[in-house]
Amino acid sequence: MTLYSCCLILLLFTWNTAAYGPNQRAQKKGDIILGGLFPIHFGVAAKDQDLKSRPESVECIRYNFRGFRWLQAMIFAIEEINSSPTLLPNMTLGYRIFDTCNTVSKALEATLSFVAQNKIDSLNLDEFCNCSEHIPSTIAVVGATGSGISTAVANLLGLFYIPQVSYASSSRLLSNKNQFKSFLRTIPNDEHQATAMADIIEYFRWNWVGTIAADDDYGRPGIEKFREEAEERDICIDFSELISQYSDEEEIQQVVEVIQNSTARVIVVFSSGPDLEPLIKEIVRRNITGKIWLASEAWASSSLIAMPEFFRVIGSTIGFALKAGQIPGFREFLQKVHPKKSTNNGFAKEFWEETFNCYLPDGSKNSPASTSFHKGHEDGLGAGNGTAAFRPPCTGDENITSVETPYMDYTHLRISYNVYLAVYSIAHALQDIYTCTPGKGLFTNGSCADIKKVEAWQVLKHLRHLNFTNNMGEQVDFDEFGDLVGNYSIINWHLSPEDGSVVFEEVGHYNVYAKKGERLFINENKILWSGFSKEVPFSNCSRDCLPGTRKGIIEGEPTCCFECVDCPDGEYSDETDASACDKCPEDYWSNENHTSCIPKQIEFLSWTEPFGIALTLFAVLGIFLTSFVLGVFTKFRNTPIVKATNRELSYLLLFSLLCCFSSSLFFIGEPQNWTCRLRQPAFGISFVLCISCILVKTNRVLLVFEAKIPTSLHRKWWGLNLQFLLVFLCTFVQIVICVIWLYTAPPSSYRNHELEDEIIFITCHEGSLMALGFLIGYTCLLAAICFFFAFKSRKLPENFNEAKFITFSMLIFFIVWISFIPAYASTYGKFVSAVEVIAILAASFGLLACIFFNKVYIILFKPSRNTIEEVRCSTAAHAFKVAARATLRRSNVSRKRSNSLGGSTGSTPSSSISSKSNHEDPFPLPASAERQRQQQRGCKQKVSFGSGTVTLSLSFEEPQKNAMANRNAKRRNSLEAQNSDDSLMRHRALLPLQ
Repeated sequence: MTLYSCCLILLLFTWNTAAYGPNQRAQKKGDIILGGLFPIHFGVAAKDQDLKSRPESVECIRYNFRGFRWLQAMIFAIEEINSSPTLLPNMTLGYRIFDTCNTVSKALEATLSFVAQNKIDSLNLDEFCNCSEHIPSTIAVVGATGSGISTAVANLLGLFYIPQVSYASSSRLLSNKNQFKSFLRTIPNDEHQATAMADIIEYFRWNWVGTIAADDDYGRPGIEKFREEAEERDICIDFSELISQYSDEEEIQQVVEVIQNSTARVIVVFSSGPDLEPLIKEIVRRNITGKIWLASEAWASSSLIAMPEFFRVIGSTIGFALKAGQIPGFREFLQKVHPKKSTNNGFAKEFWEETFNCYLPDGSKNSPASTSFHKGHEDGLGAGNGTAAFRPPCTGDENITSVETPYMDYTHLRISYNVYLAVYSIAHALQDIYTCTPGKGLFTNGSCADIKKVEAWQVLKHLRHLNFTNNMGEQVDFDEFGDLVGNYSIINWHLSPEDGSVVFEEVGHYNVYAKKGERLFINENKILWSGFSKEVPFSNCSRDCLPGTRKGIIEGEPTCCFECVDCPDGEYSDETDASACDKCPEDYWSNENHTSCIPKQIEFLSWTEPFGIALTLFAVLGIFLTSFVLGVFTKFRNTPIVKATNRELSYLLLFSLLCCFSSSLFFIGEPQNWTCRLRQPAFGISFVLCISCILVKTNRVLLVFEAKIPTSLHRKWWGLNLQFLLVFLCTFVQIVICVIWLYTAPPSSYRNHELEDEIIFITCHEGSLMALGFLIGYTCLLAAICFFFAFKSRKLPENFNEAKFITFSMLIFFIVWISFIPAYASTYGKFVSAVEVIAILAASFGLLACIFFNKVYIILFKPSRNTIEEVRCSTAAHAFKVAARATLRRSNVSRKRSNSLGGSTGSTPSSSISSKSNHEDPFPLPASAERQRQQQRGCKQKVSFGSGTVTLSLSFEEPQKNAMANRNAKRRNSLEAQNSDDSLMRHRALLPLQ
């Protein structure tokens, strides 16, 4: 059974070796063998396998100069390690390198060679097989390039725990250690690259892009990660297409149609050069320009795409490139390549023929060089001027530096340096095994591996714990996912003015280690759009919304397609493309363009505005007039009219009116807490004091005149002290109401934002409308009582109470305050204060005018009426009227009784009062003489009531001039007054009417 297995494996190995002849590998013996997988060709020839004969290995076509340079980097690193006295001394590294032709099938074909050799070594068949050409097992593999190829290779190598260190496979799927146990890489995974792409789009304020991805394990995960990042940044994707180098023409045409019809100018591409090439060729054929291409690192510097004839279409490319490294001596090593000198490199012969477009004389007809040429060098790189029918022979003396090919482009060593680093990573892992101290090893019980019999899984273990410093002084250690975290350079494609070739200008970088928001740096001054323009292209679904507007959603469209909506009043936006408008602070309002907030207009009843000035002038006028009246009353305080109107109460009444006019000024100006708490109580107490004075005056005179016989008790109770006490008690009730109000719910200054959006009304918050209602209600109650007494006293002598004027003033008072209530409730802002000021002034002027202006007029302009005789005459006339009415009522009652008894008796009383009915005075005097006589001797009044007229004549003695006579006159007058009151009552009872 063992012999059978040996033969089977040898057969497999022999077949594999036959498929890869001497010219299809680079191989060198050593103590330890490293495998290598490089894309020396871009693809394989399409061939229909009809299975009518044994299938043959597919043929590789389109030579890849960069792939050969990467292969040279591995060889250079191995030779450098072998010549190092410190790294793996006394040990020699060998290599076995195969061409993957950028396809999975060729890569797996090469990988089987590594696995088969390892299985032969594991079977320990030396005693059965005499293998003089035995090659040691491959303990690690460097490669492959594409993520899709590495995924297939990693699945196979992982079965045998053979470490695989890739230099260019960046798919984030390969970080899954559950699936890819032995995979490591010296290139960052695409997760950071996709994030960086989204950051660039956000940096240039683009939000409308298209995406294209290779239909493999590199393109699909990369573009999926980009979509996630784009969604977080509100970047919308117009279209998303998958491509492949094996897509048929119809599929390519369909993708190009989508690109051509799209309004998105930015296209994000996650693809390799070979997969993207067919699409770019079709775009160039259709001359679709004006697009901005955002390139992943797999094609950002691809020689297949970065061609001058494509530049008019993809000249705006911005791409990612790996950080360039330095490999000392590598340039000279590249220049030494020669088919005759590079005996271990089976790819050197084809490289030479492709570089100089010739053929080596010893090349066979079916050699890869000739077959590659006959298939056509479609990428145009390094092809000579020969035709498909003839190539001149190579002399072997050609100068490699005289031809410009990607092979000699060593200015930016990115992938080449990753290859170099991968080889050194494996070498340092072997060095750790070589220098391992027993008891401190990574294996069971701290044991160490034997460097002479090292196995692949032991190397993998040391690679996972690797930590060394590279030739650039950087620390190299693989993380738990087998990745190295690295930074990216950002490049922009320029057209060289010297030779017209495409050059990659570094315009920024992306630092993965920096914190979010500070990772991206771009120098915009270095970027050329479409090869010449400095203006950043526009790639948005909608035009930018200017400050003062916001983005509005359009139904059925992506969020990036929007309409610009003006910010509503009170909101603003000070940036372009604002998603929402910000509300202005409470005391601010948006300006006309809604781009900023300005302080709101503050309104109150100001001293400086015309309305406030007018109200102030009226209040000052009221104060002046009241003061003037007070001055007149003070000056003429001993005159009969002033005395007759209760001089002391008149002073208090005028003082209260001064307070009323003054209280209105508290409603003008910016409301403060103290003014708010003072103005309503000042107004309420002032008016109650005023109404109380009028009430007490009116009621006192009314009671005196209606008393049948005034007694000392009347004079005692209606003395001055009692009057002031009643005024105080009425006012004290209002004071109590105000104190309770200020204690329980004190008014305060209030900034009202709700009435009008653009205006802040500074008003007084009354604290309690109920308290305000009690304050005004109590005032109106006193006014109603005052009105009642004034109405009753309307027929008293006008010198005493001016009942008609008081009644009219109370009517004005009621009209004002009844009108005030709906006006107060329906107005707002500063007009609330204005309404109350107007009400206060109107009521105050009404009281002042009605009560005092008539008296002032008489005092100043009718002094003849301001005499004691005039006052006594009017008083006596009133008394006579009362007595006459009473006598008339009694006479009527007596007459009715006499008639009821059948008889009547009459008597004519004798008195000093003469009565006259229906006839005139037989000796009338002229009118002027009569007035003079009345002024000198007394007065004569005619009183009409019922069916007759009564004439009342009174005479008054002039007081003597000396002091004794005055005293006697006072005593006499006092006695006569008492006697007069008694006789008047008697006359009431006896007075007959004709």
